[in-house]
Amino acid sequence: MSNKGIGKIAILVGDGMADYPIASLGGRTPLDVAQTPNMDYLAKHGVLGLARTVPTGLAPGSDTANLSIFGYDPALNYTGRAPLEALNMGIDMKPNDVAFRCNLVTIGDDGAMSDFSANHIDSAFSRIVIDEFQKKITRPGIEFFPGVSYRHIMIWREYPYDDLPDTTPPHDIQGEAASGYYPCGTGSSVLAEIMDLSKKVIADSAAIRDARSRYQGAPVSAWLWGAGRKPTMKTLNERFGLYGHTISAVDLIHGIGRAAGLTPLCVEGATGYLDTNYTGKADALLCALDDANFVFLHVESPDESGHEGNIAHKIQAIEDFDEKVVGRVMKGLKKFDDVTLLVMPDHPTPIALRTHASDPVPFCIFREKGFAARGYRGEGVTGFNEVSASGTGIHIEEAHRLIEIMREGGL
Repeated sequence: MSNKGIGKIAILVGDGMADYPIASLGGRTPLDVAQTPNMDYLAKHGVLGLARTVPTGLAPGSDTANLSIFGYDPALNYTGRAPLEALNMGIDMKPNDVAFRCNLVTIGDDGAMSDFSANHIDSAFSRIVIDEFQKKITRPGIEFFPGVSYRHIMIWREYPYDDLPDTTPPHDIQGEAASGYYPCGTGSSVLAEIMDLSKKVIADSAAIRDARSRYQGAPVSAWLWGAGRKPTMKTLNERFGLYGHTISAVDLIHGIGRAAGLTPLCVEGATGYLDTNYTGKADALLCALDDANFVFLHVESPDESGHEGNIAHKIQAIEDFDEKVVGRVMKGLKKFDDVTLLVMPDHPTPIALRTHASDPVPFCIFREKGFAARGYRGEGVTGFNEVSASGTGIHIEEAHRLIEIMREGGL
């Protein structure tokens, strides 16, 4: 593959920024309403278009969508969300092991899924809960591993079946009866038993009762989903000569990065929510590019706000991403001779749905020395938003090609 002298690549992902028009916003989207002067500048001076990050037939999620942005076709490389997170957590998986994402969730007295994040439970509290699961849910081959906030992993060692169970992400069923979305299919009876046992452990544990008075969080149950086996794929260095780092608050992004041969960078204060350390992430990227030629920076907060159905929070998250990440990175990149910048969401997280959607998302490729697109003029671009991106005529049906496109230097 030709590199045509392309130097470093920086990717900035605002998770879930894209949305549908909202009546209370005058028929505009949060991305259009938000004040985003830095992304708007990139859109007007770079190449703006739409990219499909979730292939037809696959469920929309941050796993499949970000895998695309990293340059991997999910239809060929996706083995499940949980094993990617397990990879970053340093959990050893054998070929016959299956990983499950283990959310701590709040289920109301009416049986409805009221909060997929257990009120954004503190990591110190959730560690106590997961430790209690490990002690008291003693099923052959079942192991629990604590992660960050509500996001954890359960491993089923020597999984005895060929097929994986069908599971549902808890953020897809907010306000709905949880019992109607329990795992089904192969192995589901064991998973259901574990989920029911988790409720009893949480209700009966003295350690968990004590923690409730000291930490934020309202855990009621474990929720198992996102099953998969250990992924294997060629690294970005093997494929494109790219080496570098991931910057994120979530294990999923670092897990994809590790599978791609990248090294995670930990930023103090990175939380995955509105209070995350945006500027710390931007500064980490700029520092990393001194010695690397690829950095993938991910911000989770717009997605979390979309799941909450909170318009004001989503607009704030987008504006913070623009000011504290995109703007800061744009200024810092001036010290480098040759950097290609990609800015985009991974998928829409529409306020109306409060979960992910498969629609194509805006992307912008910007390079100080120019980035060409045949026949592209960019007339009518008002900024970085869904309508402007749709109107440019640049539609990439396979978002995993964006890395290749940047390495080639044009469309």
